[in-house]
Amino acid sequence: MPRLTNSSETPVRFSQELVDALQASPETDSTRAKDLELHIQSRVAAELARIDAETTQELKDLEARISSTPDSTTESIHTPSTTIPDQTASAGGPDHKAKAEGDRARDLSRAKVQEEIEKLKGKLKERQLKEDIMKDKEVNRAKERVVACLRLNDRRPLDCWKEVETFRGEVGRLEKAFLGRVLE
Repeated sequence: MPRLTNSSETPVRFSQELVDALQASPETDSTRAKDLELHIQSRVAAELARIDAETTQELKDLEARISSTPDSTTESIHTPSTTIPDQTASAGGPDHKAKAEGDRARDLSRAKVQEEIEKLKGKLKERQLKEDIMKDKEVNRAKERVVACLRLNDRRPLDCWKEVETFRGEVGRLEKAFLGRVLE
C-alpha cells in the first residue's frame, strides 16, 4: 500500500480494493484522452449539423421572401421559359419543385446583379478621369520632363526637383478642375 502525505504530514491510505481496481483498469491516460477527443468531436459535429440546418432554413426563408416580393424586376423575369421548370416540377415531385424555385431565385438575383453592373458602367463612363489626364498636354509634357531628367541624372535624382514641382503643380491643377466638376 502506497502512502502519500499531504502538507500536514498526515498519512493517506487507499484500500487495497481501490488500488487493485485502478491497476486492473484497461483505461490508460491515452485511452481516456482519445475518448475525450471523440466525445468533443461528436459534440462539434452535432453543433455543426445544427448550424447547417439553421442556415439551410434561413436560406429557404430568404428565397421564399425574394420570390414572393413583387417588383418590376421579378415581373420582367417571369417569362414562359421560367414557367417550364414549374410544370415539370409538379410532375417530378417536391425535389424538382424546390430546385425550380431555387433556379427562379437565382435568375432574379442574376438580373439584379446585371442591373447593378449596368449602373456602374454608366457611372464609370461619366467620370473618365484617366482619359482626361492622358489628354492634358501640360501634364504629359511635365511628366516627360521628369522622366528625361531622371534618366539624365540617374545617380543624382534630387537634381530634378524643379521638374517634379512643375509636374505636381500640373496634377494639382487637374485635381482642382476635377473637384470643381464633381462638387457642382
